[in-house]
Amino acid sequence: MTDKPKGIFRRFFGFIGNTLLGLLKSIARLLISAVVIITVAVVLIALFTRPEPIPESAALVIAPQGSIVEQLNRSPSPMALLAGQPKETRLSDLLGSIRAAAKDERINSLILNLDGMSGTSFNKLSDIGDALQEFRDSGKPITVAGDNFNQGQYFLASHADRILLNPFGAVEVMGFARYRPYFKDALDKLKINVHVFKVGSFKDAVEPFLRNDMSEASKLHNSEWLNLLWADYTSRVESLRGLPKGALNGFINAMDSELQQHNGDTAKLALENGLVDQLATSQQMHDALVELAGDDGNGGYRQVGMKRYLQDIFAQREADNMFKEDKVALVVASGEILDGEQPAGKIGGDSLAELLSQVRDDPAIKALVLRVDSPGGSAYASEVIRQEILQIKAQGIPVVISMGSLAASGGYWISANADQIWASPTTLTGSIGVFGMIPTFENSFAELGISSDGIATTELAGFGNPTRPMSEKGAAVIQSAIDGIYQKFLTLVAEGRNSSSEEVHKVAQGRVWTGAKAKQLGLVDELGNLKDAIVAAAKLADISEYKVELIQQPLSFQEALMLGLTENVDLGQWLNIDSLIPQSIQQTANPLVEALNDLNDPKGYYLRCYECGEL
Repeated sequence: MTDKPKGIFRRFFGFIGNTLLGLLKSIARLLISAVVIITVAVVLIALFTRPEPIPESAALVIAPQGSIVEQLNRSPSPMALLAGQPKETRLSDLLGSIRAAAKDERINSLILNLDGMSGTSFNKLSDIGDALQEFRDSGKPITVAGDNFNQGQYFLASHADRILLNPFGAVEVMGFARYRPYFKDALDKLKINVHVFKVGSFKDAVEPFLRNDMSEASKLHNSEWLNLLWADYTSRVESLRGLPKGALNGFINAMDSELQQHNGDTAKLALENGLVDQLATSQQMHDALVELAGDDGNGGYRQVGMKRYLQDIFAQREADNMFKEDKVALVVASGEILDGEQPAGKIGGDSLAELLSQVRDDPAIKALVLRVDSPGGSAYASEVIRQEILQIKAQGIPVVISMGSLAASGGYWISANADQIWASPTTLTGSIGVFGMIPTFENSFAELGISSDGIATTELAGFGNPTRPMSEKGAAVIQSAIDGIYQKFLTLVAEGRNSSSEEVHKVAQGRVWTGAKAKQLGLVDELGNLKDAIVAAAKLADISEYKVELIQQPLSFQEALMLGLTENVDLGQWLNIDSLIPQSIQQTANPLVEALNDLNDPKGYYLRCYECGEL
C-alpha cells in the first residue's frame, strides 16, 4: 500500500517549516563556532602576551567571584557551558596572594571588592579573615567598597580599616540557619516506599525521606554547632569593628523597629550602628581609592589584580624551589565521595586512590598532606581511599590530614588513620554513623495497574527488585550489614585515635562537632590551617628544605578547551537557560535531584553528613 500524496498546502508549509528550521540550525552552528573561535583566540593571545609588570607601588585588588572552593571544577561539560558555569574562586589563591602581598614592598594597600562573591562556608571565610588580619598587622591599610554586603561578604569586610557603603545599599546580616526540604508527603503522593537503615541517634541524613519536619534529636545537635559558629561570627565582627558585646544580635533583633525610625533607609541604619564607616557614591568611592593607592595618571588608581599577582608570585616560587629536591605532596579531596572515577570538585574512590598512588611512586616525596573538604558519601569509595592511605603509611611516608570546612562522616573515615589530623576551630567534623536507603515502587506501579509476580529458589532471591515490597528477611540482612559497617567505623577510629570502640561510640552516633570541640574529644590532634599542616608533615618527615607539590588530575585537551571557554565567554548569560525554569521550582527540586544523583554506592551504604554545608 502506497502512502497517500500530501496536499499542496501541506507540501508548501512543510517546505517553509523545514527551510526555517534548517536556517535556525545553521545560525546556531555559526554562532557557537564563532564563540569558540573568538574564545580560542583570546586564550592564545593571553598565553603568548607578556603580562604588564607590577607597579612599584600599587594596591592589590581582591575581587572573588562566585563561590569560594578548595578545588575548582576544571572539567565543565558542554551543557554546563551553555547553562552558565557557576563562577568559582579557589581558596588557596586568595590566601596565597593576600599573605604574599603583606610582605611585598610593591603592594601599598589592599582593596576588597566583594560584590561578585556568593555563598561559601564560614570556615573558609575565617581562613580568609585570618589572612586579611595578617595583612593589616603588616601596617598596610585595607579598604572595602560595596553596593551591598551579604552575611559572608560583611564578615570579610569587617577586617578592613575602612568600609564604604553605597547610600542605597544595606548590610544584610541575619544570623545562621539550617533548613532542609522534607519529602515524605511528596513520596507518599507518589506512593514510593523508602526503606531506611541506619546506626546513630543523630544520623539525620535520612530524615527528609521519612519525615515532614526536623526531629528533636536533629534540632539538639545541630543547634549546638550552629550556635557555636554564630557566636564566633558575632564576637569576631564586634571585636574588629570595636562594637560592644551583643551589638550584632541587637542590630538584627531590632531591625524592624529601627528601620521604621529611619524611614526604611538601610544604609543609614548600618552607618549609625557602626557597621560601616562612610556612605559613598560610586564617584566618592573612586576618589577614596585613588587617595589610598595613588593616581595612575589615567583617571584611575594604581592597582594589580589577583590573577596577575598570582602569576608573579608563582614564578618567584618556582625559582625559589628550583634546587629543592625533597617534596611534601599536597592532594585535595574536595566534594562528595562517590564510587569510581570523578572529576575535580567531587571525590571519586578510584580517581583519588590513583592520585594517592603517585605519592608512593615518587621517591622525592617525603610526606603527604591530604586536604579534606567533604561531607562524605559512598562507604565503599571511602574505604578504597583509606586503604590507599594505609599503603602510603606502610611505605614510611607520614600522612597529615588538613580538614577544611567539612570532614564529616566519610570525610572522617578517610582521615581517621592519618599520623596527624589538623582542623580549624570552625571545621565541621565527626558525624560518625552509617545509613542505607532503598526505595521500592510497588504501590506506584499498582496505581498504574502494574503488578509483579514470579517464583524464586530462596527467600532472598529477587531481593532488591524495586517493583516488589521489602521483605523482613532482606531488611534484617541490610540492617546487620549497616551495623557491621558502623562497628568497623568505630574500630578504625579507635585504632587511629589510640582509643577504644566504646569510647568512640560515646562521641559518634552521627553527631557533628566543630573542630575546636573535636580536639577536646580527641577526634583531631591540632588546630590550625593548611599551612600549619604542611609544616607539621615536613617535621614528621624530618626535612627542613622542601617544596610543596600539588598532585591533581591532568586536563585532557577537551577539558582544557572547555575550561578556557568558561573563563572567557559566559554563554549562559547570553542564552539565560536557567531563566526558563522558575526559581521556586529550582530551589525545591535541586536538593532532591542532587541527593539522588549522589547515591551511587555499589551496595547502597553511605557515610554522609547532609546537615553539613553552607549556612
